Amino acid sequence: MAVISSLKLVEIAQRNGWLLPAYNTTNMEMTLGILDGLQRAGMPGILQIAPTNVRLSSYEIISMVVKEASRGYVVPTALHLDHGKTLEDVRRAVQAGFTSVMIDGASLPFEENVRFSREAVDYCHCYGVPVEAELGAIRGKEDDYLSEADLKTDPAQVEEFVKRTGCDLLAVSIGNVHGLEDTPKIDLPLLENLASVAPCPLVLHGGSGIEHKTIHAMQPYGMVKINIASDLRKTFISTVGEAFEADKNEHNLARVLIDARNAVAEMACETTRAINGLSN
Repeated sequence: MAVISSLKLVEIAQRNGWLLPAYNTTNMEMTLGILDGLQRAGMPGILQIAPTNVRLSSYEIISMVVKEASRGYVVPTALHLDHGKTLEDVRRAVQAGFTSVMIDGASLPFEENVRFSREAVDYCHCYGVPVEAELGAIRGKEDDYLSEADLKTDPAQVEEFVKRTGCDLLAVSIGNVHGLEDTPKIDLPLLENLASVAPCPLVLHGGSGIEHKTIHAMQPYGMVKINIASDLRKTFISTVGEAFEADKNEHNLARVLIDARNAVAEMACETTRAINGLSN
């Protein structure tokens, strides 16, 4: 299956009443593990990467890896830029062939966020690439970026923000957090309120650490994309670490990374089904 636009996946998800998991990758093994998991689950999902992780390879290399790897799978996927902090991040992702981007101006004042996000939308829409913007700051640690802000999305600002920016998806803050260090406190009534005024589908960042049944309960309220990074990264790193602890002389890198890939696949499969209310 070729890598397609995230909006096509959103259409599929909405038609079937699904939530799309958006799993953060970093390298080839993570990418293959995620695709394995989606294939086993029999459901589509999104592969995404943040600029902080692109530094391990490049926008072009990760795009090539995802597109070549996806040819061996039936389930559709998209390649999404997660937390693009600059317009240069966005430009490089689009030119490398990413099929979806996020522009992150959540830490900016409202008017600056609108202008910043609008610039990204104008650029991306010239190439037919959909844009996810963010309104409301999320606390926690995302890779090397630590945010102590915790500002829930204001429903009174949502319609104006979406219309003025032209964004295709909106990431909201409803008590979700980045990373595993903080405890999320999800405000479902707020989400219901946001869904009633949002002109576009909604996105949840910080899906790791939230109970799957809570995530599943968000689907009727305009939620369509759930970002999940820390759980899979922890699984990958733990699997490699366990191999070293079991044998301090372990040097079969291929075997260790295959085990890590399989562990990621298992978690991606279980998570994809669980957030959609399905047993494994």
